[in-house]
Amino acid sequence: MKGQKIPDEHHVARYCKPSQCQDGEIQATAFLLRMNEESLSVNWMEFLNCPNRESEIAQLRSIYSAKFTHVSARAKIAVLNVGDVRKKVFAESQDRRDLKFLHDPEVDDPSHSMVYNLKPDFELIAELILQTAPENYPART
Repeated sequence: MKGQKIPDEHHVARYCKPSQCQDGEIQATAFLLRMNEESLSVNWMEFLNCPNRESEIAQLRSIYSAKFTHVSARAKIAVLNVGDVRKKVFAESQDRRDLKFLHDPEVDDPSHSMVYNLKPDFELIAELILQTAPENYPART
């Protein structure tokens, strides 16, 4: 349901373009907002209702293949625990930033969600988010 808060124990995935990866490692730039963006696009993994992580990643790959013109072999999928990100950013940002993870489904992407409250200082926030992203997968097999 649009606007539904994603629980802290759940996970979101972020598509990371090859330009956001260096030597196969995801960089903080993957979590930066583009010009005129107010929120960060992610996918709610538990919403996919898959039996395991492998199935979730396979489903995300299908979604990305349908949504994007080209999914590079060097692109990555970063998996983040919502609660870990929220706690880290709240504890380590100067203004004790409270990020909001909300469901924002699209016609071709029902698990699509957004992360809000990244501005100002979104460069610092991007670095903190990266520190909570130990799990990643190739975006294409």
